Amino acid sequence: MTYCIGLCLKDGLVFLSDTRTNAGVDQIGTFRKMSIFQKSNDRFFVMMSAGNLAITQSVKEILLQGQLFKGKNLWTAKNSYEAAVVVGDAIKQVYDRDHVALEKAGLDFNCNMIFGGQVKGEAPRLFNIYSAGNFIEATPETCYFQIGESKYGKPILDRVLNFTTPLNLATKCALISMDSTLKSNISVGLPLDMLVYEKNSLKATKLVTLDDRNPYFAMIHQSWGEKLREAFNSIPEPSWSGANKSSAISIPAKKIGAVPINHPPSISRAKATTSKPAKKAAIKKVVAKKK
Repeated sequence: MTYCIGLCLKDGLVFLSDTRTNAGVDQIGTFRKMSIFQKSNDRFFVMMSAGNLAITQSVKEILLQGQLFKGKNLWTAKNSYEAAVVVGDAIKQVYDRDHVALEKAGLDFNCNMIFGGQVKGEAPRLFNIYSAGNFIEATPETCYFQIGESKYGKPILDRVLNFTTPLNLATKCALISMDSTLKSNISVGLPLDMLVYEKNSLKATKLVTLDDRNPYFAMIHQSWGEKLREAFNSIPEPSWSGANKSSAISIPAKKIGAVPINHPPSISRAKATTSKPAKKAAIKKVVAKKK
């Protein structure tokens, strides 16, 4: 498994990926999920991948070789949208080549990409590209994408991020999201690759690989756990008596009543319910005899 985060913000882009791959608890490997494509003073793209490693490596190799799709590749696409189409076409080519063999082996064609960057003259853009080669684009309302093991790191992104978040604050948020995932899922692991792209720079000015010796990430790991415990302990415990109105928990809900509590039937009631069918059966027999 893996975890990758891509953010598209007013001032630029943030990319963060782990490097762990696994095919079982005894087959753990370290492979980079992040690839960078740069043409000086003209364009800058980053791609992060999740899914079947053989598939994603094939897609990356096709893109690096500059294979043309309808006369275009990453180096000649007119804009970021056309570049995303090229990535989708590369995925489709690998699918056409490998999907039959994968099906015979009982495997799914599984890959997912976060692809983003900037072509000179347009704003930075970010895409989530699926196994079918189709994709969606980030917007100011939905300014980030996650692929891989996303659920553990999503809450902090939803609470903190918006399109106008400064890049440094977004960097901290992405690292906390990753740390939460590392804490809860063993299939995601260090080292991490992080790139913070400043709008219109068209180059990688802030690119770093982080491991457990990185002082900032070590501080994030320790401080986030401590602050969470402090916040948890600062929240009042529920008041069942209603003595404290701000923490009263036994207030009835408006739209639905209390959950009914069922008890075992009384002995007399149980006898009554079992005797009624017998009486009906006797009546039927009498009627039958009269006929």
